[in-house]
Amino acid sequence: MALSERQLAAFADKHAWQIPFDTSPRHLAGPGDARHVTHGLAAAGWSAVSDPLSAEIVMHSPDLRHHLQFDPQSATSAWWRLRAEHTDTEPGWYAEFGELLPAEVLAAFTDAITAPPPQQPDPWQPLNSAGWDRDSEVTARSPDSMCHIELRPLSEFRDRPSWHVETHEPGNGEFTGPRIWHAYFDEHTPTHLVGAFFTALADRSPLQRGMYERTGYHSAVQEPSSLRPQQVVDAHTARLKTLRAQARSARRRQTKPASTPANARTVPSAARR
Repeated sequence: MALSERQLAAFADKHAWQIPFDTSPRHLAGPGDARHVTHGLAAAGWSAVSDPLSAEIVMHSPDLRHHLQFDPQSATSAWWRLRAEHTDTEPGWYAEFGELLPAEVLAAFTDAITAPPPQQPDPWQPLNSAGWDRDSEVTARSPDSMCHIELRPLSEFRDRPSWHVETHEPGNGEFTGPRIWHAYFDEHTPTHLVGAFFTALADRSPLQRGMYERTGYHSAVQEPSSLRPQQVVDAHTARLKTLRAQARSARRRQTKPASTPANARTVPSAARR
C-alpha cells in the first residue's frame, strides 16, 4: 500500500498550522497523531484491509505474518493490538497498547518490525542510560515514578516471563492512582522490538504536541518548541522515506537469485567435450 499524496497532504495540513509545544516526559505526552504508526507501516509496504469508512484500522504486513488493529471503539483498554503468526522457525507473539500511549513510542516498535534486528540487544540498557530506577533485576521505574516496567511470569505454569508497562497517576502511599495507559508484550515478543519500544519511551527529548492537544496527565511539562511546524512535517516525511528505502532493500535481498557455484558452471563445457 503506497501512501497517496492526499494522505500525506492531510498530515501536513494538520501539523503545518499547529504551533508545536515540546512535551515531556514522554510517557505523559498523550497519544499524538496515530498516523506516525500507520503511515510508517504503509511506507514499509503494509496494506490496510479494513473498511475505509470505519473507525477501526486493520493492516497486514506484505508476508501476511504481522497484523495491526487500531480500534478506538474497543470495549477494553487496549486500542492497539499487534499479532505475529508463528512460522517454521519462529513462534507467534502478541502485544497490546492503551489509548494514551504516545504514537511516536509505538511507532518505534512498529518501525523495528520492518528493520533488520540488531544483535542480542539488552532491552534494559536504554532505561539504565536514561536514569530509570531499577527496583530489581526485573523492574524499572521512571524518574517521576509514574511509569513502571516489570518482567514477570504470566502464571506459575509458564516459564518465560512477559513484559508489563503501566503509567499511573500519582497515588497515596503504597497505592498507585488510576492507570493512564499500559503496554503488554507476551513472552515470545522479540527482544529487539521490546528494546526499541523502551529506547523511544526513555528518550529524554520531548515530543511535539499542538496547542490544546490532549496530554496523558496534567503534570506533563509543555514549552514552546524551537521547531517550526514545517520541521515537524519534514521529519515525518524523512522518516517515511527511510522506511521505504529499507523495505525496498529487504525485498531485493529476498528476490536476489543465489549465485551459481563455480564448479557447477564448468559442468556444461565438460559435457560438451
